[in-house]
Amino acid sequence: MSAATAPPREATATPSPSTSARGRARVSGWARRAPLLPALVFMLVVTQLPFLATVVYSFRSWNLLRPDSQAWVGVANYAAVFTDRQFLGAAANTILITASCVVVAMLLGIGLALLLDRRFPGRGVVRTLVITPFLILPVATALLWKHIMFEPVFGLVNFVLSPFGVETFDWVSQAPVLSVVVALVWQWTPFMMLLVLAGLQSQGGDVLEAGQVDGASSWQSFVWITLPHLRRYIELGVLLGSVYVVNTFDTIYMMTQGGPGTASANLPFYIYQRTFLGFDIGQSAAMGVVVVVGTIIVAMLALRLIFRTFMNAQEARS
Repeated sequence: MSAATAPPREATATPSPSTSARGRARVSGWARRAPLLPALVFMLVVTQLPFLATVVYSFRSWNLLRPDSQAWVGVANYAAVFTDRQFLGAAANTILITASCVVVAMLLGIGLALLLDRRFPGRGVVRTLVITPFLILPVATALLWKHIMFEPVFGLVNFVLSPFGVETFDWVSQAPVLSVVVALVWQWTPFMMLLVLAGLQSQGGDVLEAGQVDGASSWQSFVWITLPHLRRYIELGVLLGSVYVVNTFDTIYMMTQGGPGTASANLPFYIYQRTFLGFDIGQSAAMGVVVVVGTIIVAMLALRLIFRTFMNAQEARS
């Protein structure tokens, strides 16, 4: 058979360079992620399976004092949650404690960061001492403030305020929310200070020098140059502080036990009361689901705000 009449050979498909590069990149990406997969599976098993069980319990009427009372009630537990005055009061306390603690701690943190950003002898020692409250266990912090600072007879707070007529005021019993907020502010101010101090140290000195050359005062430089630069760090501190403070349990448990009555109970402590003191699994599970969903929504909105701020800062630099 001649070459003219020979059947054509079948064309063999050869991968393009771009396709092979994408394939190698995909394999390399999975190779980097493979060591993290066991930790991811463990996290899903430890966190999501209990949450799914909580969701199932929230649709059932189950009280441990009546083991045979399990029944499927649908959304009745959720309806009872939103009509429970004590739950609404605990939600209001949660918002009050979280907002007060985060705002006051952030303001104090900004002030301390501005002071510790200056050069002076012993600055390293002072920085170490300032962050010490954040390193103390929350239980120890609560006991310190309850029995040493706020003790009505021998407490240091009443001793300092005794020239002003405050001698035997029982802070924990008569001002429980304020007592909890003060202890939390003392604990979380160093955290806010560290974030703001990191932002101050990342600021270029040439910008401040340019402002001084243009005739800006120290206050104007702080308001119009330093504060906008610190916005990302402040937003991050507010987000992280809110997520952690909203879950405060040990400080309230050790200082006030949620009392008097439920005057200082926040949502985690009230859910604990309904679960381990009232043995109402169904309604406490519904409360837990409501709190988790609300926290996720607030965190997502805050994260979008922070990411938008970072993107705007990157666009401004480019």
